[in-house]
Amino acid sequence: MKVLALAGGVGGAKLADGLAQALPPDDLTVVVNTGDDFEHFGLTICPDLDTVCYTLAGLANPQTGWGRVGETQQAMSSVELLGGPTWFWLGDRDLGTHLERTRRLRAGDALSAITADFCTAWGIRARVLPMSDQPVRTFVSTDEGELAFQEYFVARRCEPVVSSFRFDGVAQAAPAPGVLDAVAAADLVVVCPSNPWVSVAPILAVPGLQAALAAKPILAVSPIVGGQAIKGPAAKMFSELGILPSALAVAQHYGSLLRGFVFDEVDAAQNEAIAALGIIPRSTATVMKERADRVQLAKEILDFGRSLLSA
Repeated sequence: MKVLALAGGVGGAKLADGLAQALPPDDLTVVVNTGDDFEHFGLTICPDLDTVCYTLAGLANPQTGWGRVGETQQAMSSVELLGGPTWFWLGDRDLGTHLERTRRLRAGDALSAITADFCTAWGIRARVLPMSDQPVRTFVSTDEGELAFQEYFVARRCEPVVSSFRFDGVAQAAPAPGVLDAVAAADLVVVCPSNPWVSVAPILAVPGLQAALAAKPILAVSPIVGGQAIKGPAAKMFSELGILPSALAVAQHYGSLLRGFVFDEVDAAQNEAIAALGIIPRSTATVMKERADRVQLAKEILDFGRSLLSA
């Protein structure tokens, strides 16, 4: 069974890793959000793309879920000493990734080609694609005005109250080479437990992508467990947009896009309400504390997906 996963953030990266361990490499393609990309110190930083790749490569920092394991901090410590901006901290190994990516982008290479080469270097066997080779930048409308996503997320620690989101450049973007082919080849599409507003929505907003996905069986995994986000501001965003954060709210957000929906067993009481949406529900343990949890959840998702295909 060929699977296409849509991912961003730590939760998405963890499930992508579980799927990579549960499937043959040729059967998994991961399309990653690039709406949170930005320029810093003159470098192109791709936080979601790097988090997914580092996680798949076994290089991610297990304490944070982002950044690299065994990281050193000499470069940024020097920047701090000299009075430079340290609101977005870059480890030394991570900095090497951004330096080489930026060099190649300036030389005219496409982000998708660079990502493929990085994956080969890191020993990643599943295919990882950015959602687009064209820049798309997420902006967050807040009670303090419109903020670039990383300013909202990192510099302001998600404190401003959100009211809407804008994906600058998305109308001029196109799916990266290979994305539409991966959609066409997929037997099942899995929307990882990523933030629906700022990790998944930018992917779906790329012209032509949602239309291509409409013909495919899609299941999503809830990033909201017991009314809270495992990591990140998803629950806070739902609340500030006037929506009670819950697994049901996530299912309602995706609506008719979904054939199936996986959510945590602590929210099993929402089963009937989700089914009433015309979405087939499945409750199970979705919190991925250990790497073994990722594989177990991935296997359950794949079994659920097979049942959707045969229904």
